[in-house]
Amino acid sequence: MSLLRSARFPAIVLLASAILALVLANSPLGPAIAEVKGAYVGIPGVFEMSVGHWVQDGLLAIFFFIVAVELQFELTNGELNSARKAMQPAIAAAGGVVVPIAVFLLFAGGSEVVDGWPIPTATDIAFALGVLAVFGKGLPSGIRIFLLALAILDDIVGIIFIAVLFTDDVNVGLLALAVVAVAIFGVLSRQLNRRNRLPIAIVLVLLAVTTWVLVYLSGVHATIAGVALGLAMAQRPALHVRHALEPWVNGVVLPLFAFSAAFVVIPSVTPSQLSPAFWGVLVALPVGKIIGISVAGWISLRVGNRGAAPHLSLLDLIAAGALGGIGFTVSLLLSELAFADDPLVRDEATLGVLGGSMISIVLAAILVAQRARHYRRAAPTADDELPPPSSHEGQIA
Repeated sequence: MSLLRSARFPAIVLLASAILALVLANSPLGPAIAEVKGAYVGIPGVFEMSVGHWVQDGLLAIFFFIVAVELQFELTNGELNSARKAMQPAIAAAGGVVVPIAVFLLFAGGSEVVDGWPIPTATDIAFALGVLAVFGKGLPSGIRIFLLALAILDDIVGIIFIAVLFTDDVNVGLLALAVVAVAIFGVLSRQLNRRNRLPIAIVLVLLAVTTWVLVYLSGVHATIAGVALGLAMAQRPALHVRHALEPWVNGVVLPLFAFSAAFVVIPSVTPSQLSPAFWGVLVALPVGKIIGISVAGWISLRVGNRGAAPHLSLLDLIAAGALGGIGFTVSLLLSELAFADDPLVRDEATLGVLGGSMISIVLAAILVAQRARHYRRAAPTADDELPPPSSHEGQIA
């Protein structure tokens, strides 16, 4: 289990799942797997979804629950618990959202695929931290903290996009019942102790499932249920639950989603025939994120420090921008949602996400490794840390 909690291994599993999906989708086994993915599972006549939707709407809600728990911790006790701490990564995150949207619109603006503009705004925390762990040995902790805060803020934006842009015909009554269920869930989670842990835990699980069903039936995307429950749960038990779920999310949930989302047939067309959505996402993830995060981050460091020396250089911010271009999980979900009614464009946008993320992974690996070498060379040696010999030894300055 410790392997699945590491920063490196889950990113490798995620990438392998996506590559395997692409290979199988374009192999003779593709049609059979597609049939399984499209098969409906559930209680006939009561509640049924396709296998693909169970993965996208059901399992992924658990991932968003973990994201929300981490967000709750960062907002109360972590790197975002004050306006001063949050300002710099927030400004950088804003640049990392606005510029990729602008780049996407350069390719797709005015076309029928313009609705895909939210796709390149997300950053995959697991992937970005995985690349940082593999290639960033020797980097100062400030870079990792900055990237983590940046990625969490990006996820908030992605969650808002999912909740606002991809919600149709909301059933207010069911949504109100879901809010009540979340409130009861939050109150009960604060009553957990050693004596009553098991019965309350069972009730909490039932409330979580009820909330998910109500949110799904209300017309709001079901992953929002995971976000609401993660933010509402008392912090201590929430962190325990997150710790218990993390290996399953990294080892099962995210790989299954990556496989499901990346299971696309590569179109037999020339590059000029590809949708503007493909080119927009492919370029917006690496280029838009690097420009947006590095420029806005550089500005934020000057605004936040007001004359003090910034703790991150422009080259550090460019490396962070490359890491931010690894969209993957949330970008794949946004691609599924933005083009749900157009499978061909959805598949091309998905290929754009995979291609843009791969470009960002390569760029990030190079840039992060270069910055790590720079900081290792600059680190003082044992001899450097000794005070120089002084002819005035014993004098009081």
